[in-house]
Formats: sequence, structure tokens, C-alpha cells
Amino acid sequence: MRLAINIDHVATIRQARGGNEPDPVTAAQLCELAGAEGIVCHLREDRRHIHDRDVRLLRETVKTKLDLEMAATEEIIRIAIEVKPELVTLVPEKRKELTTESGIDVVGQKKYLEDVIKTFHQQKILVSLFVDPLQAQVEASKEIGTDMIELHTGEYAEARTDRARNEELVKIQQMARLGKQLGLGVNGGHGLSYVNVSPIAAITDIDELSIGHAVISRAVLVGIERAVREMLQLVQRR
Repeated sequence: MRLAINIDHVATIRQARGGNEPDPVTAAQLCELAGAEGIVCHLREDRRHIHDRDVRLLRETVKTKLDLEMAATEEIIRIAIEVKPELVTLVPEKRKELTTESGIDVVGQKKYLEDVIKTFHQQKILVSLFVDPLQAQVEASKEIGTDMIELHTGEYAEARTDRARNEELVKIQQMARLGKQLGLGVNGGHGLSYVNVSPIAAITDIDELSIGHAVISRAVLVGIERAVREMLQLVQRR
């Protein structure tokens, strides 16, 4: 299993003081040196953490794979086409949310998302859809031509009881298997930590996990390279 590191919260710390440090681009380089096989960043419409300049510098410096998370809006689509990351991951976006709260509604936006996917494919950019682990969403993702899906693991991560957590784990397992059967690449992410990642990492139908907040939080205490290596050990232990 591959591990991609989301470096948004390095930029969040930077924005707390409005200066230049810590630099998310430098953080991305250290993550790659520690073994991460991809760098993820979310260019939000309100630019609350990652900025346009960050994305352009990341495109110049990332040596593994750059995954640009984004809402499917005209402005961000234009920027993504200019920057040309290897992958864009389309997510829903609400201005007041602290973090992405749910998967994108593929069923309700099939025609629009299909057109967006075609636009990116014309530019030879792969597309992933961040979806809840629901059969209708996974099947609709396949129907509109996406290359892969990223299963939203937030409900699993936030479950308060073992029963609820196991129920969410089963959903993720089943939808990862369905995605593979449909010929999609399958990633997973959201809310995963050093404590809860192992059962998700054990799902062989998932190709890659995207993890950010837990790793950056750990990095504050032990350094980013060690934090990445510790997560990588857990992810690849399956």
C-alpha cells in the first residue's frame, strides 16, 4: 500500500502568524525523503491554508506524485489545468467547514462531473472522486469515467463504539472490493491516525491512503521525517 501525505496543515500553522514558515513545500520534500509516495494539497476557494504559489512550487519540486484536492469550480479547474498535477481529487467544499465533511454527491451531479472529468482527461490529468462508501456513489463514479475513487473514512475514524466502527469498516471493505471489480483505482482517507489506521491498511483492495492531520500533529513532537516513517510502518505492515 502506498502512503500519500497531505501537507495542508503545515500551511495552516504558517497562516496562524501570516508569515512564511513553516513552508509546506519544504515539508513535502521531507515527506518524500521519508518514504511518502505522494503529496496531497487542497487548494480551497477561500485559500485558508494552501495558496496558489504553494501549488505551483509543489508542481516544480514534488518528485513522486502531486494530488491536488479541489472543488470542481471554474476557477480551481483553470488553475489545475495550468499546474498539471498527476492527479486531481474532486471533493465537496463548504466555506464554514473545518475540514471536508462528506463525500462528493456523484449521483446528484453526474452530468457536470462527467464533463469535468472529460476536461481533465483531455489534459492527460487523472481524476479521483472523494466518495462516501455507498454502492450508488461508487457505481455512479464508474459510469461517468473517473479513474479512481477515494473512499471517505471519516465515519469510521469518528465512530464512538466498536460496533459502529466495525460497521463502517465493513462498508469500506465492501466498497473497496466493488471499486476494484469495476476496474477503478481505490484510495482511502480522512480522519485516519496512528491508532485507527491498521484495519483500513489491512484492506487489500485499497491501493493508497491519504493522511495529513495525524502525521503533521505527530511531526510537531518528533519531526516530520520520523512521523512519516512511523505511519508508513503501520500502513505497510498489512
